[in-house]
Amino acid sequence: MINDLDGFDWASLGHAYGAAGDVPGWLRGMVSPDSDVREKAFADFYSAALHQGSIYSSTVASLPFLFAMAHDPATPDRARVVTLLLNIGREAADAEETYAVIVGEDGEESSIYPDTARLMREHAADLVAFTRDADPRVRAASIESLGLFLDDAERAMALLDNRLVEESGTAERELVVRTMADLALRPSEAATQARAWLDALAESTATDPDTRLAALVHRARCAPEAIDDQTVVTAIALLRQVTPAPRPEEDQTRPGPDASAPCACEAEPESDPNVPGHIAAVFADLERHGRRHAATTPLLTAFHTALDTRAEDRTALLTEQLRSPDPGTRYDAITMARSLITSLRGEHTALVRLIADCLLPDDAYTAAAAAEALGSLATLAEPAREPLAAYVTAHRPDTWASPHHVVRRAHQQAAVALARLNDERALPSLLTALDTDTDAWRAMSVVAHLPQCAAQLTPRLIQRLADIDHSREWPDISPETLAAALAELKDPAAIPALTETLQSAVRHKQPHTAQPVLKALASFGPRAGTALDIVRPLTTADDAFLRTAAASALWELERRPESVVPLVERLLDNHRNFDAIDLAGRIGPPAAALLPRLRQILHEQIEQNTRNEQNGSPGLNDSWTLVHVATALWDIGGTSDADTVVPALLAAWKDNDFTARDVLACLNRMGPAAHPALPHIHAALEQPHRGDPRWSDTITRDLEIEHACRAILTRLTDRPRPER
Repeated sequence: MINDLDGFDWASLGHAYGAAGDVPGWLRGMVSPDSDVREKAFADFYSAALHQGSIYSSTVASLPFLFAMAHDPATPDRARVVTLLLNIGREAADAEETYAVIVGEDGEESSIYPDTARLMREHAADLVAFTRDADPRVRAASIESLGLFLDDAERAMALLDNRLVEESGTAERELVVRTMADLALRPSEAATQARAWLDALAESTATDPDTRLAALVHRARCAPEAIDDQTVVTAIALLRQVTPAPRPEEDQTRPGPDASAPCACEAEPESDPNVPGHIAAVFADLERHGRRHAATTPLLTAFHTALDTRAEDRTALLTEQLRSPDPGTRYDAITMARSLITSLRGEHTALVRLIADCLLPDDAYTAAAAAEALGSLATLAEPAREPLAAYVTAHRPDTWASPHHVVRRAHQQAAVALARLNDERALPSLLTALDTDTDAWRAMSVVAHLPQCAAQLTPRLIQRLADIDHSREWPDISPETLAAALAELKDPAAIPALTETLQSAVRHKQPHTAQPVLKALASFGPRAGTALDIVRPLTTADDAFLRTAAASALWELERRPESVVPLVERLLDNHRNFDAIDLAGRIGPPAAALLPRLRQILHEQIEQNTRNEQNGSPGLNDSWTLVHVATALWDIGGTSDADTVVPALLAAWKDNDFTARDVLACLNRMGPAAHPALPHIHAALEQPHRGDPRWSDTITRDLEIEHACRAILTRLTDRPRPER
């Protein structure tokens, strides 16, 4: 069929980047004898015709050609073609109900997702044939199709049962088990039989331990309610049987399925010097975190997902993983342990110490992962303080700039984690970063945690502030970052430098630089009064954000409400100028003239949220406006507005859980007026999850939430809640 490609009007079809005239070239490239050409062809197809899992008209038009290529023995990489087919089909099957009908850019309705899934089902015979192919890679790539595209679930189950008998490879057998679990999760008459099949396989002592472990995990995935007190115990026993015990002559410090193989870090290239370090590091982290160092990792990840909030069971499993004789298992367990600690509340001291045990002096690759994980745990990393300090001080401070890429990264991550614990033993390494300009951006992320070291840090930050090149679009260290750090260090020696930077920003018309510098100056209060002559004119600047920052600085520098309140009143023309609203609250009762405007904003927002809910669009509710305005009303008007403030705060919290920290901060100041919020506070403390672990400050935010909840309960009920 490849010869029929030109018979299609590909230019009339589309993909993520427009007309699909380039798709025939990619399809031809997939069957090229040149591996580099094939690599690029597959990459281009995934990037455009299956962009982020989306399916386009050109994707569907490619399916007959892809099936033909997968059948043709002359195709150099048939397994990869089958994998592409399955990826397209999986995306279609996952989305066919959610996106039964979509509206394209041309306004035309399309049923492309269900149509694609239906087309894959029409090719069920081809997919079954692939599962019996002589090439084991083709078989492995196609096994999942039996759980996705065979309408006859009982036949699919029989085929999978047969495949388990025929396949001898561990990975292929695990794929069969996983696909059977997918069948068990499908609403069909065979679901009960599929679950019984998993049960029998998990309990069969005649079955190899790898397959039994897979069956046990996927049975838990299908029926988490059936997990009992023996499930994890059995899983640990099976894991011990399948974990390779390293031979004495092997280098056990190196992670990976083959402990004697070169460490993966040896292949890590140095970053491009033309790319800002903080940006290069993001991409390096993405690549590194996608690696798998042990064959059991996907299975154990699925098991942790099934165990969910069973923290005790998950801790027991992770304890086994982190103590495993296999370095690859230990390495991958670091990420899983970090995920548990950052997502679930509970007592995690033992896990933190086990992660710290991975700070091995002879294995920088694993030590870097352990230090990075500990650095993400905020104050929960306290039990690792001494191991981190020992790792950092065991090397000279100039190890921060080591020419060995992975040693450098491990030392940097450990120093950063130690600094986040406010431990000045990290200081020599951070000074090396600032003095040599080696990954100084990483040191800058934590210098504010060491205010006790301001005498050494402030002069260096001042010099950097003076030397910054404003012509660079993406400087490694922005003036905003430097200003914020100087504000946190609270060294008055920074005031002249910040004032000079503010003058320069105004002179060069750089409001985005001036704003954070104003905020930094404001943090020094009246001590920065020498900057008033520069600050005052900015309160009438054209840029509204700059005016707001200037008004805020003016208040902090001289505390004269008669000068600032009229400025804030004009700024409140924009009801979402949260900085101005917060400034009104900080001024407090002297800002009483602003109460009518604030009450108006709150009333209008409550009415708008009510309309959204009546129209079935509660997702459009503006919860942040409620929080900021209600907080300002309380700080200015006090108990006179309590009947309005508390319901507004609780409505915002209900609509958007990310407002919890701000809501509770206000409730914590309200004393007895916060009594109606007690049921919500009790419920918040009973919540096992910390919040979305994708946010870098999840733990810090959650610890503040827990602290505020307990403080309010102690004050209002005289019954402090125990620490968890």
